[in-house]
Amino acid sequence: MAKKANTVFVCQECGYESPKWMGQCICGAWNSFVEEKVVDLKAADPRRRGALGGPGSDAGSGKRSQVVKASLLKSVGTGEYTRLSTGIGELDRVLGGGLVRGSLVLISGEPGIGKSTLIIQAAGNIAAAGKRVLYVTGEESEEQVKMRADRVLVQISDNLFILAETNMESVLAVCETIKPEFVIVDSIQTTYTEELDSVPGSVSQVRACGNLLMRIGKTWNIPVFIVAHVTKSGELAGPKIVEHLVDCVLSFTGERDQDLRILRAFKNRFGTTSEIGAFRMEEAGLVEIRDLSATFLDSTDEKPEGSVVSAVYEGSRPVLMEIQALTSPANVGFARRTAVGIDNQRLSMILAVLEKKAGLTMINQDVYVNVVGGIRPDSTSVDLAVALAVYSSLRGIRCPRRVIAVGEVGLTGELRSVANLDKIAAEAARMGYEQLIVPQKNAAALAGGRVGNCRISGARNIHEAIAAFKA
Repeated sequence: MAKKANTVFVCQECGYESPKWMGQCICGAWNSFVEEKVVDLKAADPRRRGALGGPGSDAGSGKRSQVVKASLLKSVGTGEYTRLSTGIGELDRVLGGGLVRGSLVLISGEPGIGKSTLIIQAAGNIAAAGKRVLYVTGEESEEQVKMRADRVLVQISDNLFILAETNMESVLAVCETIKPEFVIVDSIQTTYTEELDSVPGSVSQVRACGNLLMRIGKTWNIPVFIVAHVTKSGELAGPKIVEHLVDCVLSFTGERDQDLRILRAFKNRFGTTSEIGAFRMEEAGLVEIRDLSATFLDSTDEKPEGSVVSAVYEGSRPVLMEIQALTSPANVGFARRTAVGIDNQRLSMILAVLEKKAGLTMINQDVYVNVVGGIRPDSTSVDLAVALAVYSSLRGIRCPRRVIAVGEVGLTGELRSVANLDKIAAEAARMGYEQLIVPQKNAAALAGGRVGNCRISGARNIHEAIAAFKA
């Protein structure tokens, strides 16, 4: 087959390029070559990942990237693949075991929630471990960052470098000079690139700076931590493409009038998104909370009416929490439905099931539900505890024992099983609870009907669960 000008023959099986057509490729495939047009690339195209000229890149050469069949990547493996520990166990847990080299991590949260405190603690720990860390701040001066570091760090390492800069070209020049092994940018909304004339924080600037940070991390194989602002609705400010660009999106939440801070992963290419990290804000910075259940529960004594303990399984650990409900006669108009920590639509569904299947009259009752401690469980395993808490408040009764209720409530009133109940039961026994009300399928899976001193009570529907609660 004759070759046209500026064309090349490419094997569709392994990506091998040949100046002429061959019947059989070097990978063994027959008749797999197709003719493709060769597009000349600029020597330093800033849009390319390898445009920075990092190790192993073809920056400045104008060469085309080579397509390689995955099965032929024998030299690439994960046998000696290691993560970079931040020195903060809860942060490493949410990240999936630590920072992956070459990854981009985006952390967001409301102003004053503790984002900068968390990352300066992580930067100090990594620098103390002998790694060069570059902390780029566009919102504070070097003196302000130093004051916070003096407050939260025991000792400031010489490996921690602080740069008060918003120009990304200047940041790139500093990176080329000191060759950091970890980069922090606080925040991306304050940075800009000279390639665009728009103001910092605009959609185009955030997108362009995000792409440049991605090339820094991927080209030099260093983790990059990016801080981002949030809107009034709690979503990440800026274009949505930044969330797709990064490898991990973390959200730092908490109430201003409480010390508890919760770190969640909404996206993680190198770990699970079900893990949470818990911290307590103190004068000397953020302190990790190892025992979440003990934090959310004041005591294991009998609870007053309208209070039921539930549990969820977050990532790799069970978390016990208290669900409180209050019912009050509605004076005028429609009855109110207010929930804190529980989805309002989920609460409305549970109330409808109680009215239809348990014979409760809720149309003339204001209902208020709160998850103590400020945590917002995403699991439906707290449905049963919400239903029993509402029933307890409406009927003015309380369980005579220390009890935990776990289970999903279906629209027909049945209780649906939940995952990892064996670990939840072990945590309930450790915390000294006497009874665990669960769906019948989960109870059948736990042989013996007892875990330690905690008795397992199975229920097929909401009627049986209420009977077990009152017994």
